[in-house]
Amino acid sequence: MNHLDPTYGSDKDGLVWGYFFVPGEPARPVDADAARDWLAAPGSAPEGSFLWLHFSLSNVAAERWMRRHLSPPEAFLESLRGEVGSTRLELDGDTLVGVIHDVLFEFSFDPAAISTVSLCVERRFLVSARLRPLRSLDRFRASVKAGGTFRSSTELLGHLLRDQAAVLVDIVRKVTARVDTIEDKLLVHRLASSRRDLGSLRGLLVRLQRLLAPEPAALFRLLSRPPEWIADEDLQDLRQAAEEFSTAVVDSGALVERIKLLQEELAANVGEQTSRTLFVLTMVTVLALPVNLIAGLFGMNVGGVPLAAHRHGFLLVVSGLLALTALLAYLAFRRWRE
Repeated sequence: MNHLDPTYGSDKDGLVWGYFFVPGEPARPVDADAARDWLAAPGSAPEGSFLWLHFSLSNVAAERWMRRHLSPPEAFLESLRGEVGSTRLELDGDTLVGVIHDVLFEFSFDPAAISTVSLCVERRFLVSARLRPLRSLDRFRASVKAGGTFRSSTELLGHLLRDQAAVLVDIVRKVTARVDTIEDKLLVHRLASSRRDLGSLRGLLVRLQRLLAPEPAALFRLLSRPPEWIADEDLQDLRQAAEEFSTAVVDSGALVERIKLLQEELAANVGEQTSRTLFVLTMVTVLALPVNLIAGLFGMNVGGVPLAAHRHGFLLVVSGLLALTALLAYLAFRRWRE
C-alpha cells in the first residue's frame, strides 16, 4: 500500500494503530473496541498499564471517537483543526497537550513536506493524531513492534521526541552530504545547478528551524513545572530528549550558515564571471571601433576622399587600422592583466 495515502491503515474509527503497555513487558496491539473497553473499566487492567492510540485525521470518525471515549482538553481538539504553526507543549489541567512537527514518510527535501502531529498525554494513555504519515512516528512504531518496553506514557513521549530528533539529525546529515557535493562543484565552477540546489536546501532548513526550534524551549518550560504524575526518571528522559533536540537544531543552524557562505561565494564567482564577460565584450567593441569609423568615413559618396586615387591607398588604410587595433588591444589587455 502506498505510504502517501493519507488514510493508510486507519479503521472505521480512524485508529491507525493502538498498543497496550504493561511496565516491563512488550506492547500488545489493540483495536478501537478493546481500547474503549479498557478506558471504560480502568480497574480491570494491571497496575501502571497504559495505551498508545494513533489516529488518522483524514478519517472524520477519529475526532468523534476521541471526543466520546477520551474526553480530551479543548486545546487538543483545537490543534486537530489548526494549520502548521509553532510547536506547543503545555499543560491543560493534568493533561499534557502538544503539537510537534515532523517530515512526511516519503521525504524528498521539499520544504512543503512537513506536517504536524497532535499529542495528548495522561498517566493512562498517549494519543497522537496526524493528517499524513510521518517519519518519526513510523520509526517509533518500529521500536515498539521490535519488543521495546516502556514504564509510562511519559517515557513513551520522551522516546518519540528522541526519534523526532534522530530524524532531524538524519536530514541534517543528508543535507550536509549534498552541500559537500555542491562545494566540490564550486571548485570546478559548475555553478548553474548548484545555485538552485543550495537555495532549495537552505529553504528546507530555514523552515525546519522555524517550526522545530521552539520545541526544546517548550520542553524545558514543561520540565520547570511538571505535572505531579510524571516520575523523576521520566523527567530525566524528557530532559535528555530536549537536549538532543536542541543539539540537532543548533547543528541545522550551523549548516544554514555554511550554505549562506557558499551562496555568497557563488554570487561572487558569478559576479566576477559576468564582469569578465562584459569586459571582453567591451574590448571587442572598442577594437572594432576604428574599423567601423574608417569604413564609415571612406564609404561616403562625396568627393575628396583621401587616397582614393593612390595606387596603394587600400593597403595604407588597412595597415594603419591594423596598427591602431593592435595598439588598442595591447593597452586593453595589459590593463586587464594588472
